[in-house]
Amino acid sequence: MSDEDLKAELERLRNENAALKKGAATGVTMKVSEKGGLSVYGMGRFPITLYKEQWLKLLDMSDDIRAFIKANDGQLKTKG
Repeated sequence: MSDEDLKAELERLRNENAALKKGAATGVTMKVSEKGGLSVYGMGRFPITLYKEQWLKLLDMSDDIRAFIKANDGQLKTKG
């Protein structure tokens, strides 16, 4: 490899590294799983994967979930 090739490759790798660091800093990411589910990464050790209708049902329950958390605040633990 010539010096120009090495410099171009180094620059490409630096840009790729910066992009990966930026993605990791956002914390929570999403992608479509192999089986067509929606996987959410960054909430814990493993991704949370549900199918579309399961996510929509869960999102429809968001007010109920928030009320449950508020009502049981003393018993629920906080990670960290």
